[in-house]
Amino acid sequence: MPVVKQTCPVTGALLGLDGEGAGSVIKVNVCACVCFPVEGGQRAIIFNRIGGMQMDTVLAEGLHFRIPWFQYPIIYDIRAKPRKISSLTGSKDLQMVNIAVRVLSRPMASNLPVLYQKLGKDYDERVLPSIVNEVLKSVVAKFNASQLITQRAQVSLLVRRELFERAKDFNIILDDVSITELSFSSQYTAAVEAKQVAQQEAQRAQFFVEKAKQDQRQKIIQAEGEAEAAKMLGQAVTKNPGYLKLRKIRAAQNIAKTVALSQNKVYLNSDSLVLNLQDQTSFNK
Repeated sequence: MPVVKQTCPVTGALLGLDGEGAGSVIKVNVCACVCFPVEGGQRAIIFNRIGGMQMDTVLAEGLHFRIPWFQYPIIYDIRAKPRKISSLTGSKDLQMVNIAVRVLSRPMASNLPVLYQKLGKDYDERVLPSIVNEVLKSVVAKFNASQLITQRAQVSLLVRRELFERAKDFNIILDDVSITELSFSSQYTAAVEAKQVAQQEAQRAQFFVEKAKQDQRQKIIQAEGEAEAAKMLGQAVTKNPGYLKLRKIRAAQNIAKTVALSQNKVYLNSDSLVLNLQDQTSFNK
């Protein structure tokens, strides 16, 4: 039998064999040249050698057909891919800042033909580093070095918002943008630490000054209170001599109570208990 040999016009694969199996092998290989699969998480666009890119065709997952040699598919992975990009830029107060962001990017599936025409398949390599560096430099320049730390949430929000808008211009979707690193030069870090130490020392000194003032006020108030109490006591004794006797009785009661509760035996004379409350006028009566 004659040997039947044929190759695929696109891949160059063998399409025939000799003998009875030639027909079945030709059918299988022709089907392989005509059909192509699109896997999960992928999309395909078609380039026509005569008419060029088919701008209105984006093929979803599954098995699809094409005209061999005249058409060939271009497969895109539309799943989000992470990428970390660092940038060395300057803050508003001219401090050097090393900032890094992590972006999750994917192509806009409906505009894949336009994306391929303008950027090709390595769109992320061509676009993301440039727009990320541009946005980071623009946003960081709006803040002082200290504000980049204290207002990090606002910085992250501005970076995310501007990157989303810039990526849309290139038919790229960013699912997430997050700041992963924010560091300063060693000189600035040392200066910040020295400033913090100085502020802590100043606050400590101010605390001791305030404490001394409060102690002084307390002593003045206490002295004024004692003077007022003595004045009131003198006035009470002058107006009512019996008030002093009442004070002596209460003092004697306290002394007697303390002695009674003591475990030791204590001998006191009546003078020690302040019980000699009779004055000279009482004896004269």
